Amino acid sequence: MNTLEEQYCQLCSENTRETNPFIQNILQKVDEEIQKGSKRGITLNIAGNNHLVPVQRVTGEDFWLLSKVLKNQSYISGLDVRYNVISDIGAYYAAKLLQKQPSITYLNLMFNDIGPEGGELIAKALHKNKTLKYLRMTGNKIENTGGMGFAAMLQMNSSLEKLDLGDCDLGLQSVIAFSTVLTQNQAIKGINLNRPILYGEQEESTVHMGHMLKENHFLVELHMCKHGIKNFGMQQLCNALYLNSSLRYLDISCNKVTRDGMVYLADVLKSNTTLQVIDLSFNRIENMGAKLSVVSNKIEGEGLVALSQSMKTNPILSHIYIWGNKFDDATCVAYSRLMKSGRLKPNNTDVEPYVVDGCVYLAEVSNGLKRHYYWTPTYGDAYDPSSTAGFNLVPVGQHL
Repeated sequence: MNTLEEQYCQLCSENTRETNPFIQNILQKVDEEIQKGSKRGITLNIAGNNHLVPVQRVTGEDFWLLSKVLKNQSYISGLDVRYNVISDIGAYYAAKLLQKQPSITYLNLMFNDIGPEGGELIAKALHKNKTLKYLRMTGNKIENTGGMGFAAMLQMNSSLEKLDLGDCDLGLQSVIAFSTVLTQNQAIKGINLNRPILYGEQEESTVHMGHMLKENHFLVELHMCKHGIKNFGMQQLCNALYLNSSLRYLDISCNKVTRDGMVYLADVLKSNTTLQVIDLSFNRIENMGAKLSVVSNKIEGEGLVALSQSMKTNPILSHIYIWGNKFDDATCVAYSRLMKSGRLKPNNTDVEPYVVDGCVYLAEVSNGLKRHYYWTPTYGDAYDPSSTAGFNLVPVGQHL
């Protein structure tokens, strides 16, 4: 039986096309893995932003030949082709692959120049697919048309666990459609709807998502970054969280929530015992909301010290990320003491104390809730718990 590399080279020859040396190199490594005894659960990583090997980015035609090679390979369960240029042509063959390759449970197509047409093709392929667990379409501008296709798909598909449509230029219509279908879909455990294209200041998307959270008791992870959420929208979400008993990870970073919005969240957390991770990074919380705050919120020493005190009274609180706020001497001393006592673990925060001339300061360290959402490190573990804490605290689907 020919190796994957040999099959690929043969297909290129038969179709009078030049081989892509990047694909050839990756297939060669997978062949070596198979020869060592790996017979199942292999993820083919052909990420176009790989800095360790020469990269000739994968085109739609390259993906056509690759899909032919993978069609009957049951031990390939994952395919990562992020940051390439497969476009709608490649999306067509990705859709065909999902129909003909039942072993694939993970597909990462993020940032591949896929448009509305390609988005619709992939969505339609998932109507009958019963094996894919996790799909990342991040950064492909599928717009409202593609978004509506995926919303319709969720009415049919009962196996997909996690769907990432962040930065896809979704419109309000498709966000409302997702909030509607998620009142019925019981399979989706995590969904990312970051940065839709919304007009107006009425916070309609948040209102509809609030209604959905009242009805849905299966969703574990919800990302609503850059939805223009203000205090009214925060109130809508919090009203829903009184009734929701499944959501464990709520991401409302990069919105417009102020300290007044924190009053609603503080109140709901008195009765909600399900939420484990709340990402409020890059809002406008300031000092008064600091007891629930995170990265870059214009919080000064008073609020940061109050946050450190909450770790002494709340035994559940385990992770705090504070970089990007305004540190004073009291802040540096407070967090240094928390870490020295062992109450705050070094891997559970994004600062590290150091001393110069007898004074304590805080330096930034590369830990966070989702450091490796858009990129993976050149060296080391891409899924290290300290740098991707949100995904490790709330595991949904595969390959988080």
